[in-house]
Amino acid sequence: MKRLILSAIFAFSAFGYSANAQKKAATQEVKVTIDLNHVQNDKVMVTVIPPAFSGNNIVYHFPKTVPGTYSADNYGKLVENLKAYDKSGKELVTSKTDDNSWSLPNAKSVAKITYWINDTYDSEKGRGFGKDDIFSPAGVNILEAKSFMVNNHAFVGFFEDKIALTEIPYNLTILHPAGLFGATSLIDTDKSDTVDNFKTNRYFGLTDNPIMYAKPDYETFMVDGMEILFSVYSPNGIHTAKSLLPDLEKTMRAQKAFMGSINANKRYTVLLYLSDVKKNDAQGFGALEHHTSTTVVFPEAMPTEALGEQIKDVVSHEFFHTVTPLSIHSKEIQYFDYSNPKMSEHLWMYEGVTEYFANLFQVNQGLIDADEFYERMSGKITNSANLNDTMPFTEMSKNVLNPPYKEQYLNVYEKGALIGMCIDIIIREKSNGERGILDLMKKLSQEYGMEKPFDDSELFAKVTELTYPEVGEFLNTYVAGKTPIPYDVYFAKVGVTKGKIQVPGNPFLKDMTTPFVTINPKTKEILIIPNLELNDFMKTLGLKGGDTILAVNDKAYNLDNIYDLIMESQNWKADDAISVKIKRDDKEQTVKGKVKLSFNEIEGYQLTDTSKEKLNNAWLKG
Repeated sequence: MKRLILSAIFAFSAFGYSANAQKKAATQEVKVTIDLNHVQNDKVMVTVIPPAFSGNNIVYHFPKTVPGTYSADNYGKLVENLKAYDKSGKELVTSKTDDNSWSLPNAKSVAKITYWINDTYDSEKGRGFGKDDIFSPAGVNILEAKSFMVNNHAFVGFFEDKIALTEIPYNLTILHPAGLFGATSLIDTDKSDTVDNFKTNRYFGLTDNPIMYAKPDYETFMVDGMEILFSVYSPNGIHTAKSLLPDLEKTMRAQKAFMGSINANKRYTVLLYLSDVKKNDAQGFGALEHHTSTTVVFPEAMPTEALGEQIKDVVSHEFFHTVTPLSIHSKEIQYFDYSNPKMSEHLWMYEGVTEYFANLFQVNQGLIDADEFYERMSGKITNSANLNDTMPFTEMSKNVLNPPYKEQYLNVYEKGALIGMCIDIIIREKSNGERGILDLMKKLSQEYGMEKPFDDSELFAKVTELTYPEVGEFLNTYVAGKTPIPYDVYFAKVGVTKGKIQVPGNPFLKDMTTPFVTINPKTKEILIIPNLELNDFMKTLGLKGGDTILAVNDKAYNLDNIYDLIMESQNWKADDAISVKIKRDDKEQTVKGKVKLSFNEIEGYQLTDTSKEKLNNAWLKG
């Protein structure tokens, strides 16, 4: 996600038993029915038909955490009134042993288990990031007859008989209103309008495939042999899949062109849930990656253009996860322990390289220019400096669920991306521009792949073997070690140095933080603050302090949507035509002209050493 959780290895002594137990159960399956037709107090019923057990004392578990998240969410807390029955319908004894586990002491007699699953979207207290909140893209929405976000890990558990029986096939049936469409990368084997049936060969296949039910609003397109399904839920109809499709399609075509043959998915689904923040709705904005899909949650109130930019950045990050960790990962991920997760050391690669790719591909494919790319990397340097820059990244990664390491988690998107950048530059320099970190990831994908995990301790040596000794030295010094990275040294290798640069300011902000406008508390109208020295944008249009801004380009604005105005103005270009409807001295008038931007001087990076221009071009465009 644009947060990831990695998991636990089975102890070596358990492998023999595990293989035999899973093989014995291979001809069985767990049958699950989720009934979305009958909603009670934002809860739906789940019925589980277990496989036949040879003994009693079986435990039914829900995940403590799931791949792609970095928090102990305890999905069992969503379960209410779990009951077990025998073939005659007699209720059997069950015992809840912890937040996520129910003991079945008469397991051989259990014919079915039923329970209710609760909503999470309508009860997020900490804007989706509170101590007890489940990150919205990993959560549950139950809105009767309108929308259901079915993250299967929150609805369906797994059985434990000495070891977790997660390799048993699952057969999932979902009963739903006829007017709702279930968007997912799973294949529906039931063609009726009210019943969907999905089969997976193990528990991970179920939890790795979210399903979003809503009134049909989706688009499909093909990219280099891959079918993309884009499904949107916009509760007030503000956005549609069709209106947002151009940004997504442009982004994913550019990504496939950048990645080449490293990604062989034939089907990929993007689920976009737009939250009505004025109601009890999702507040944890961001995305969660899966092998063949991404779940995205954003506020519905975002302007279309700003939402398109967010889709470009966030979905591209999640899509690059199809490279790592989904295709290149350690045993902690391959043998995920949903109940007692243990972390891998290599978040620098899983999240950091992924975030780096999400920025690099944009300059590589012409979606942004080099200066914007440098600005983004400069921002990450600034952000990482506000975190613990001497904490070994491998140590933080291994312990990321626990303090003080979890407080440093956000550094995976800052320093983690910069680690990827520096490795890329080293490889480019040593290969005279012929290869970069994408080449490394392709080789690692060929070496390992989706079903062959590596040992955490072997990765640095393998990376060094596939690249150069200098890469190994970098990893041991700056990733496993405590030494802060001297970024200027690596930028200089590609001709980039630090200096003063000019960046366009926001038309409504004086110095990137101080506004030129305020709100009239009595009328909710937007007012230009009196007695301020206005910027070139306002002076050129003849705007004055005390003017009330009623509309811009024929769109009305006030307190309720001033955020939209600020965000949309970020995308204005110099000399764009503009009209501003104002009220001055109680008289309304419209002024027209062209956008004139002011510039702020900041410290940043730019190409200054032209002798390195060829290597710089290979780095950004190769």
